[in-house]
Amino acid sequence: MAEFIKIYEDKPSEASIKKVVEVLRDGGLVIYPTDTVYGLGCDITNTRALERIAKIKGIKLEKANFSFICSDLSNLSDYVKQIDTSTFKILKRSLPGPYTFILPGNNDLPKEFRKKKTVGIRVPDNNIALDIVRMLGNPIVSTSIHDEDEVLEYSTDPELIFEKWQHKVDLVIDGGYGDNIGSTIIDLSGYEPVVLREGKGDPDIF
Repeated sequence: MAEFIKIYEDKPSEASIKKVVEVLRDGGLVIYPTDTVYGLGCDITNTRALERIAKIKGIKLEKANFSFICSDLSNLSDYVKQIDTSTFKILKRSLPGPYTFILPGNNDLPKEFRKKKTVGIRVPDNNIALDIVRMLGNPIVSTSIHDEDEVLEYSTDPELIFEKWQHKVDLVIDGGYGDNIGSTIIDLSGYEPVVLREGKGDPDIF
């Protein structure tokens, strides 16, 4: 059964963040808050954990459209082809924030994602998520927690999330109520930015 821990977003406890990071390094799955909805994540370098998330989502790992949660833009060159100045300005202006940016992937992507031409990059404006990634030292691969409820698309109450997910994951963070609106997804991999989904972030940022 998963562990359930409370972490306060305004000042995350270093000991609690360390506990989360240890679970991730050990190949565990973690449910954590972002600036939009709660996410299900794992260490990008752990194949076994990646396969567990894909199995939960009922998809093949190489076909999965997971986001990479980064702590800032310094990780970009590890996974993304060199981007032009105008693209970088959009990223700099918008992040941290409620956006997922689709960017062209490079040859250094983890082997599970090398067939993909693009990757989704997130730098959420949430201290818990950012502190976890900073202490881990590399991105988290992440997917949103959806709800079966016909009215609510996403689960927002961490206690209800824990009830539902306690036997599927290793740790659930209670970081307060989540949002019910996902990130705005913008494709920056082509000549012109394309808004693929309007979410919490203002799509008119160009």
